[in-house]
Amino acid sequence: MVSYHCEDIRFEFKGKILNNKWLKMVAESEVKRLGDVSIIFCSDPYILDINQRYLQHDYFTDIITFDYCEGKVLSGDLFISIDTVRENAAEYGATFEEELNRVMVHGLLHLIGYDDHTPEQQREMRSKEDYYLSIRNILKG
Repeated sequence: MVSYHCEDIRFEFKGKILNNKWLKMVAESEVKRLGDVSIIFCSDPYILDINQRYLQHDYFTDIITFDYCEGKVLSGDLFISIDTVRENAAEYGATFEEELNRVMVHGLLHLIGYDDHTPEQQREMRSKEDYYLSIRNILKG
């Protein structure tokens, strides 16, 4: 089950039913099962604090994923900075919704086991993101 929360910002995420269906489909396509996944929308200062406190990284980011998976069941917390998603959408010429969807599936792909530390891993991650975003567009109709 996917749950949605806000920390230190006001943000209303629309389309939860479609999003839940999509993320479940992504998990099942990767031979995993969707467990308890919390998506927490927050601000840049909030995610920076998490990055410093828990990961000892002193920079802003669009998403931080905490993995609580057990076996084939995907569970975790996805902290998403709405500020950075907005900035990245403008920088990459995407809509806010497109960039937010990319970040959400990126976090789920981390829970599935994909990484993005090397250029090869980054290419694979981007390819998976693009594929699942195209599936989302089909689901959306």
